[in-house]
Amino acid sequence: MAADLILGLDIGTTSVKTAVIGLDGRSLLEWGATYPISRPAGGVVEQDASDWTIRIDRAVAQVVAAGLVPRIAAIGLTSQVNTHLFLDARGQALMPAIVWQDSRAAAEAAEIDAGVTADQKLAWWGAPMPIDASHVLARMAWVARHRPEVWTRTASVVLPKDFCLAHLTGEYRTDPLSNIGMTDADGAYLAGVLDLVPGAAQRMVPLARVTQIMGQVRNGHPLTGVPVVTGTMDGWCALYGAGGCRDGAGVYVSGTSEVLGIVADAVHPTPGVIVFPDLGGVRLHAGPTQSGGAALAWFATLAGRTPDAVEALVAAAPRATLTPLFLPHLQGERAPLWDPGLRGVFLGMDQATGLPDLARGVYEGVAMSARHVLQVLERSAGTHPAILTCGGGGFRSALWTQIRADVLDRSMRRLAVNEPALLGAAALAAHGAGHFASLSDAHRAMVRYGPEIAPDPARRGLYDDLFGLYLRAIDANAALNAELVALSGREP
Repeated sequence: MAADLILGLDIGTTSVKTAVIGLDGRSLLEWGATYPISRPAGGVVEQDASDWTIRIDRAVAQVVAAGLVPRIAAIGLTSQVNTHLFLDARGQALMPAIVWQDSRAAAEAAEIDAGVTADQKLAWWGAPMPIDASHVLARMAWVARHRPEVWTRTASVVLPKDFCLAHLTGEYRTDPLSNIGMTDADGAYLAGVLDLVPGAAQRMVPLARVTQIMGQVRNGHPLTGVPVVTGTMDGWCALYGAGGCRDGAGVYVSGTSEVLGIVADAVHPTPGVIVFPDLGGVRLHAGPTQSGGAALAWFATLAGRTPDAVEALVAAAPRATLTPLFLPHLQGERAPLWDPGLRGVFLGMDQATGLPDLARGVYEGVAMSARHVLQVLERSAGTHPAILTCGGGGFRSALWTQIRADVLDRSMRRLAVNEPALLGAAALAAHGAGHFASLSDAHRAMVRYGPEIAPDPARRGLYDDLFGLYLRAIDANAALNAELVALSGREP
């Protein structure tokens, strides 16, 4: 039996997802399972790493039960990025994984970033990227300062993908793209960056190319001998899988957060934007927000409704003067602001404002944050894509897709198989295993789209004006929130 299928694994923020995808893009099996996130006080957001590997084993069991094992030609992994796990010399976790949303290392990040000049950033990365609270150096500095007993025993600091690669193969490898800000354009660690935190260099695992076969599944496993490709972060995989494979393409992925990207070889250094090194002719300018689906989940919990019930509220509440302006900065913001101290707000409520109005405000506010990112990405890339190819959980909703199209004033073209990170990981693995000559060839063969959703031109003026208010509200709220935090720290 020919090995003609790719197993894709996505270790996300809230779940492990898997798909068995043919070289023609057909999905033969899809499976997923969620796991908890711990959110104690102080900006701490954590996960138990064993939750990832347990669910990977369950995913493999689904492949075995479906009788597909003989046809698996390669495995591609992707995972949440800027989630860090501190391991001892035996590969055992010394503390829960620090999730990308965690802001505990904000002070350490600010100290490190303040010691790096703009010229150094341009020399290292080609763009003025910030070192924020989710950066591995900030996390290392925090652990060294606040958990010295953990830091002393730490042999390596790895990403979820790296930990799961080792679970399958027994080998620890990572990739340059997932370590953005730590590596140069040639995919090697930057000594000057590693020197910013004493001991960092000794705790980084070896690098392997994104499309390299980094090993085979270990003996005794149901998939023993199957090649495993290194893969890369979910943001890059999702943007590539959703359509980021040709110059000028615009991409929008919605999950726990909103991630937007533009493919362009030209780089116009712009604060707030992440510019990835060229990979197989693909240079992504990208920006991840902090809260997309996470804002919906927060509101659903607060309102005592399911996300589907919130959708029904929005459908029943046409845009009106009662619709408040919502800033979705519930735990700070990443691109393009990179400010962990920002907080959310509803602006413009009165006694007539009800749950449906607030729900619509959340949908629109998340779309406004995406427009904010896109505006900055266009400056960085020097191009203005008219169509955004898109995918992810947030685009399962036709209503929210239309709101995004209206707010961003762009047509949206959704994936037929709405799992962009899995598609990207599978296409990378297919190319790495030699089934396609290039990333573009793999994408063309394995990715399909549905019809476009066009923006309503009648709403353009309204949303242009609201977006202007949104930007002004961020500045005003940031100042007021800083004062509120200061007051909150006072003794009563």
